[in-house]
Amino acid sequence: MKNGLLLTLLVIALWSCNNQPKNNWELVWSDEFDYIGLPDSTKWSYDTVGNKWGWGNHELQYYTCKEEKNATVNNGTLKIVALKDSVSNEIGNFGYTSSRLITKYKGDWLYGRFEIKAKLPNGVGLWPAIWMLPSDWEYGGWPESGEIDIMENVGYDPLNIVISVHTGSYNHRAGTQKNFTTPVPDNRTAFHVYALEWDETTVKGFIDKNCYFTFNKESDDPNVWPFNKRFHLLLNLAVGGDWGGAKGVDSLAFPATMEVDYVKVYQKKSF
Repeated sequence: MKNGLLLTLLVIALWSCNNQPKNNWELVWSDEFDYIGLPDSTKWSYDTVGNKWGWGNHELQYYTCKEEKNATVNNGTLKIVALKDSVSNEIGNFGYTSSRLITKYKGDWLYGRFEIKAKLPNGVGLWPAIWMLPSDWEYGGWPESGEIDIMENVGYDPLNIVISVHTGSYNHRAGTQKNFTTPVPDNRTAFHVYALEWDETTVKGFIDKNCYFTFNKESDDPNVWPFNKRFHLLLNLAVGGDWGGAKGVDSLAFPATMEVDYVKVYQKKSF
């Protein structure tokens, strides 16, 4: 009886999420990776600032800048590659390199539909992510200004994809984060479209054509709803960390690649 009730609730949630009135969208930004070399510098920058302190989740990688070994475009896709590779800086030694690409100040949006078609890497200790952060941090540092995770996965739990939001009131440090986990069994061998629809009152997370997650605006309190400011996209492949490295890192997993077929951003048409 309990399992039947849970299934019924899931079906109702999916119906509600997927059967809203269809909006008309227009493409406002995209990268289909139909070139060769480094990621397009008019659209992407490299986030390396956290190398100075080891990043916020105690990750093991060093994010490089303009290194084709870690971020390159060829054969129609972007490859973000984590390598077992030694780097030293003022805070110590790193055993891995990778890349963290951002659209900040080159692609910043208030509301829209965001589609990223990607295939994920395989290996314990890997932590690929497709997500969004505020561009201006007007409500303060993390988590007060918010975070939207369109797709997260950890290598020791390879089948499951997590979609979530974090705010001052709802975040993983307090154990109050709002998220949903769903299996995508072939995420390592096939491309899937991980998508977000975000407007004045709702954040929705999709995988392919199915909506699995809805976060509704509960009040105007920015601790609950900081999602009325512009955000930018991030694509990265982390190694280890508090979540990704909870069961260690498999040294045989490297090189590991997150492959991205396209990134498309839509906004509602004006009539």
